[in-house]
Amino acid sequence: MAEDTESDTPRLSLIGDRFPDLTVETTHGAKRLPDDYEDEWFVLFSHPGDFTPVCTTEFAAFEQRREEFEELNANLIGLSVDRIHSHIKWTDWIEEELDIDIGFPIIADETGTVGTELGMIHPGDGTSTVRAVFLVDPEGVIRQILYYPKEIGRNIDEIIRSLEALQFSDAEGVATPADWPENDLFGDKVLLPPPGTDEDAAARLEEAAEKGYDAKDWWFTLRDR
Repeated sequence: MAEDTESDTPRLSLIGDRFPDLTVETTHGAKRLPDDYEDEWFVLFSHPGDFTPVCTTEFAAFEQRREEFEELNANLIGLSVDRIHSHIKWTDWIEEELDIDIGFPIIADETGTVGTELGMIHPGDGTSTVRAVFLVDPEGVIRQILYYPKEIGRNIDEIIRSLEALQFSDAEGVATPADWPENDLFGDKVLLPPPGTDEDAAARLEEAAEKGYDAKDWWFTLRDR
């Protein structure tokens, strides 16, 4: 029988993992992740290279919404496999041609070290870093991961919506419906966590009656935001 061998495929970072301790070079100088963003959220978004059309539109879109992220106590961090000098030239082009001054740092990952550490090198998609988005909370824990194919630009609205929903869920101990806070059926109402015992299930219906919650059933109870 052949001996088991360790796979060469990098392990994907998963939701709930602590973001790996990394020291990275950026257009704003060296940074330590996640430590430099202690007590703050950060949104890291990766790119396979500078001067790529879709990624250029995304850089512009993130910058145009940067204040909204900052209002949510969240920092933007870009990443591309190219060198710092290439990043600077790219952002200069964006400012000259699109009249947008990129204000967030961009990680230089020429060797692919960060991409490999985060599991962003997907063999089935070639050897370049895939376009990923990591939402990392103030404790340095990865809370959401989004992957995009090279042909499709990212939806900044969805990233902001996810950030808002995660923060609200943490603060209130609730879950959010599809498309929250603009769900077609329930508006901006939120869902209470389902009870785990028969006793709690009965108590939930009593609680809903007392507090005016919208209890469709013991396991499906909504309340106002």
